[in-house]
Amino acid sequence: MRITVDIEDSVLKDLVAITGETKKSPAINLAVEEFVKRKKAREFGRLIREGAFADAFEPDYNPDQFDK
Repeated sequence: MRITVDIEDSVLKDLVAITGETKKSPAINLAVEEFVKRKKAREFGRLIREGAFADAFEPDYNPDQFDK
């Protein structure tokens, strides 16, 4: 998909350098993919900490057992 975005030149220059990409589009794509992965990982971690998947793995799991 093609879109138009305004990104400051200095930020884009840093992004290309940080990602190691030689072209702008792949650098932006990589940055966006990494951002989305990190957000999903944080959300998954939050759900795990809240016990959302506890019954799926250990039926007798009690998340309150660690609140001492």
